[in-house]
Amino acid sequence: MIFKTLPGLLSACLLGLSAVVAADRPNIIFILCDDLAQGDLGCYGQKLIQTPSLDRLARQGTMFPQLYSGTSVCAPSRSSLMTGLHMGHCPIRANREVQPEGQKPLPEGTVTVAQVLKKAGYATACTGKWGMGMFDTSGSPLKLGFDHFYGYNCQRHAHSYFPAYLWNNDKRVELDGKTYAMDLIARDTLDWVRAQAEGPFFLYHAITLPHGKFEIDDLGLYKDKPWTELQKTYAAMVTRLDSDVGRLLDLLKELKIDDNTLVIFAGDNGASFDPKSEVGRLFDQSMGGRLRGYKRSLYEGGLRQAGIARWPGKVPAGRVCEEPWAFWDFLPTAAELAGARISPAHDGLSVVSLLKGGSAPEREAFYWELHEGASLQAVRFGSWKAVRNGPSKPVELYDLGKDAAESTNVAASHPDLVARAVELMKTLRTDSPDWPLVDQKPGKKKAAKKNKN
Repeated sequence: MIFKTLPGLLSACLLGLSAVVAADRPNIIFILCDDLAQGDLGCYGQKLIQTPSLDRLARQGTMFPQLYSGTSVCAPSRSSLMTGLHMGHCPIRANREVQPEGQKPLPEGTVTVAQVLKKAGYATACTGKWGMGMFDTSGSPLKLGFDHFYGYNCQRHAHSYFPAYLWNNDKRVELDGKTYAMDLIARDTLDWVRAQAEGPFFLYHAITLPHGKFEIDDLGLYKDKPWTELQKTYAAMVTRLDSDVGRLLDLLKELKIDDNTLVIFAGDNGASFDPKSEVGRLFDQSMGGRLRGYKRSLYEGGLRQAGIARWPGKVPAGRVCEEPWAFWDFLPTAAELAGARISPAHDGLSVVSLLKGGSAPEREAFYWELHEGASLQAVRFGSWKAVRNGPSKPVELYDLGKDAAESTNVAASHPDLVARAVELMKTLRTDSPDWPLVDQKPGKKKAAKKNKN
């Protein structure tokens, strides 16, 4: 069901949820990495970068090549994941910086998946990067359902892998500027999971790897490769991401909670590199041109993630499922698993059945927008995908069933489908003074490029 609402009305409905005792409530871990390309992982075809832990996760679970992010940049994509709202209703629809530290916060009354699960009796933690409001704002993770936070709150701060400080809850922890932050974040994550072994718990592990700036403490097996320093660093960052995930998976097995823990892995948006760049080209991040676009576009390469889900005995092992689903489905999915009743005041649909090998829920459409420079819109209905790169731009139409690379615009031969797409782009969004649909204005393009979160 698609429900159109403002965040204030949403909160009134969702805060009325009640927990239902469930016989077998799993622990839930959502691992969200930063700017990973689908083609960066071995299980998705990567040949040069080693990702043994994630490849193992894929073998033991199900790959979802059509898991869609909320949109194609950090803050709004994460906001969609947390709120169960797509970009037509989400209170954050672009990266917006706040000085001296932080981003535009989720507004008062926002309800997150962490609040839903906490009310249902789950311990909750966010480790890594938040980027949806500093601690003195309505967007603080500690005000939105998380018992514990460790890492970077601000996306700009998260650009440094050797930072001067991190945050432990809302307390600033001073560092020497020489410590690799991923060491500390990984250790805190493992310590928290170890302390929650009795469960149930929800961990939102928002790893900053492999987002720029591109820094690594050890090039490891790539040190002597005949590549540029950037290429070697990027590969090492992806492999470091893989090793951190591996340590977490090993801990679940050590604690004997592996079989009762659902692990979902994804990136927050597409790769940060143009496929023709030194990184995109060497590592074939577009997978031979199979996906068009990357970060900040609404083509498939900017939206599709390297989706993997594993829950031994529940999620089929060794399966590749091409059914599409999206970040905004996570909230109702987690609620069903936790036995929590929620009102339908969200855009997502539970995909519990899909995760377990069943069918995907029926829905009208998937919808995205982005407001960095010109307002971009995209909608998928069935196998049809429409993209409009600005409100005055023509609608492009692609048949993803035959053309996942979005190489052939068939809008001219399907005026009826273009009309339907235009109508969906209108009805699937709520107007907001914060996010008006605008064309690129003179002088704005350069400013938009500076915001590299």
